[in-house]
Amino acid sequence: MGLKQIDYGTAAYKQMVDLRRKVLREPLGLTFSPEELENEKNDLLIAAFEDEDIIGCCILSPKDTLSIRLRQMAVSNSHQGTGIGASIMAFAENLARDKGFTKMIMHARDTAIGFYEKFGYSVNGDVFTEVNLPHHIMEKELL
Repeated sequence: MGLKQIDYGTAAYKQMVDLRRKVLREPLGLTFSPEELENEKNDLLIAAFEDEDIIGCCILSPKDTLSIRLRQMAVSNSHQGTGIGASIMAFAENLARDKGFTKMIMHARDTAIGFYEKFGYSVNGDVFTEVNLPHHIMEKELL
C-alpha cells in the first residue's frame, strides 16, 4: 500500500470520488452535487493505493491559517480493519503539520468516534445532524 497526495480532476481523483460515493454516500441514498465536488479543487486530497487502485482516502480543507478540517475519510469495505485508516490518519496529520497547520478538526459520524479517539481526537460540543446521521465535532492539536 502506498499513500500520496493527488490532484483534483485527475483519473485518481475520479477513483477517489467513486470510492467515497460507494462507502459514504450510497448507503445513505445520497450522492455528490457538482458544486460539492467543485469546492474540492483547492483542498489537499490524500489517497491510499494498492497497485493502481485507490483503497482509502481523505480530504483536508483549510479553515483558517492554523486549522484544517479532515473530511470524507473512507476505506473500501474489503480493506476496512487492516490498518489503512490509521496510515491515512498519520499521513494526513504529517501533511497538515508540514503545511503549517496546528489543529485538525472534523465532523465525525458517531459510529467513528472511537476510531478517532485512538489517535488523540476529542469530542467538542453537542451532537448535530449531517447527511442524515448524528455527528460530533472532534479536534486535536497537532504538536
